[in-house]
Amino acid sequence: MKQNIINIAYLVSGIMFIYGLKRLQSPATARKGNQLAAIGMLVAVVATLFFKELLTPIQMLMGVVVGAGIGLYLAKKVEMTGMPELVAAFNGFGGIGSALVAGAEIARFMAHNAADTGGDEFTAISAVTISLSILIGMITFTGSFVAFGKLSERISGNPISFLGMRFITIVFLVAAVGATVWMGMENVTFQEINADAMLYGAIVVAVSGAFLGILLVIPIGGADMPVVVALLNSYSGLAAAATGFVLNNNALIISGALVGASGLILTNIMCVAMNRSLLNVLIGGFGGDGGDAAAGGGVSTAGMTVNSTSADDVAILLSYANKVIFIPGYGMAVAQAQHAVRELGEELAKKGVIVKYAVHPVAGRMPGHMNVLLAEANVPYDQLFEMDEINAEFETTDVAVVIGANDVVNPAARHDKASPIYGMPILNADKAGTSIVLKRSMRPGYAGIDNELFYNSNNQMLFGDAKESIAAVTNEVKQL
Repeated sequence: MKQNIINIAYLVSGIMFIYGLKRLQSPATARKGNQLAAIGMLVAVVATLFFKELLTPIQMLMGVVVGAGIGLYLAKKVEMTGMPELVAAFNGFGGIGSALVAGAEIARFMAHNAADTGGDEFTAISAVTISLSILIGMITFTGSFVAFGKLSERISGNPISFLGMRFITIVFLVAAVGATVWMGMENVTFQEINADAMLYGAIVVAVSGAFLGILLVIPIGGADMPVVVALLNSYSGLAAAATGFVLNNNALIISGALVGASGLILTNIMCVAMNRSLLNVLIGGFGGDGGDAAAGGGVSTAGMTVNSTSADDVAILLSYANKVIFIPGYGMAVAQAQHAVRELGEELAKKGVIVKYAVHPVAGRMPGHMNVLLAEANVPYDQLFEMDEINAEFETTDVAVVIGANDVVNPAARHDKASPIYGMPILNADKAGTSIVLKRSMRPGYAGIDNELFYNSNNQMLFGDAKESIAAVTNEVKQL
């Protein structure tokens, strides 16, 4: 009876996972979708712990209180600019959790063997599932924290490589596969030698996975971190699914498979958005910390100059426009300017200006970063548009306002075959009647190249902190 109740709970939680994931497709329903999936996981966890009598109700309640407290603290404490690093850390914790559970299963096998209780068989399937859970979990753990370091600038965002790195990577991969095969060959009822195979094989797999995670992420440049975060999220799901097979737990299999599949789909979407293959992302070494242009500079390395403007002039231009499109980038996140942007948009709407927001798939440092920022500022969902939905409108737009974005609006992507971003679909800000770029300096983006948009005759640069600049523009708009 208990097992039937657990299975029903897993079925209910699985349905909630799927429906919650579906609601994440729209900013308007994303919060409810996230809450629904979280409740589904709570149902699965409570059913497992309660009906299998692993913990008492008091212990479960204490776990819920502690976990909810940590989550609430992080939600209140972590700034929006730190959200990509937090997501990377969450991926890492998911990975190490899966690896530790697989390790606990090995300890259980070994305890049964030492007690000579029998009844447990370590088959080839056991070896593969345990090994995959440990391997993927450790790759996710160390890889995610390398990504965390790059995103938080504790580690250089430039691609890092050294002589023989690819060879060493292959050696660790072969070691992990070899250890798995060794564990699988001992597929008879538990014997002493099988215990050795499990223990030492698992250690080899864990160490190999830890180094593979580091070696796979450090050569990836800062420009590709959003893709890496999505891929590592997929890895964490695959590790959880493998752990589900280890424990024969349907809830873990379902949730892990959903996260793994959706993460891979998102990774592919972002690769398409950059017109690059996943293999190119993983070995391309693209992007870094940016250039060293002086703050407030207005001259490119080629000697071209830009047209600087003021908050007064921008306010006049926006107030008498028919349609304005805002293009957010990571600079908006750094300046925490999303609320100021929303206020400016509201003031323009009062004057009858059509206001829209164009979001590039790889703007920011994690998937959906700009959507999260704008949603936090309560920007109306019906004003948010993806690149494919809004790109055709720039030709009929009076003003495109670029807030801290670089590579996603660089016209070089269309025609300069020597450019590292050649072929990447961009937002057509240069096709608007006038484009205004808000930046602190002429420093390039993660691609490390000059942005041709800055030097166009119909472009104007408003230098300074984005939040302060937008606030100044808003004050002028109110007085017109």
